[in-house]
Amino acid sequence: MFYEPGKTPHNLPHDPFKACVAPRPIGWISTVDKQGRPNLAPYSFFNAVNGNPPMVMFSSGGSIDSLTNARETGEFIAAVTPRAMLREINFCSAPLPPGEDEFEYAGLTKEPAQTVAPFRIKGVPIHMECKVFQIVDLPSANPDRPSAMVIGTVIGLHIDDAVIRDGMVDVTLFEPLARLGYHEYASVAETFIVRREDFW
Repeated sequence: MFYEPGKTPHNLPHDPFKACVAPRPIGWISTVDKQGRPNLAPYSFFNAVNGNPPMVMFSSGGSIDSLTNARETGEFIAAVTPRAMLREINFCSAPLPPGEDEFEYAGLTKEPAQTVAPFRIKGVPIHMECKVFQIVDLPSANPDRPSAMVIGTVIGLHIDDAVIRDGMVDVTLFEPLARLGYHEYASVAETFIVRREDFW
């Protein structure tokens, strides 16, 4: 099949685009507003975009609270979600009114960060404390729900010692969640090694 997004129909029951870019890591984005009220939301348009300095991005096309807070405060925390907390991350996608506390709604415990105002999530093994580097406004089909890509520089990195094995982060010890298409999820429970020199 072939179709031109926004121009020609795909003739499928659901838009297949997100299923074609998968798996996508889920960033659990923690922010606070100007009054210091916390917000917590999952984003499947999330990834690392640079290694030195370390930088990550999340793209907001639905929940506007994280985007608004990042614009106004210049800070956010990106957490990497373990499979064991699927229920909680799903609760944090609920469309709560601005100012409502997703930590409380999902039964989560806040923990202080070291270098930024947003809170960490107790039980999550990896948190990246970030300063906003740039916000890129993106096209949006709905003017009431602006889309933007938020790029942040990681200025503090928390890694639970329990997920470090032989001096390296072992994702199989917490099975990070990923988003597929539609309502499908996956988690990383198995890895394999391929070295570049294996191809010479």
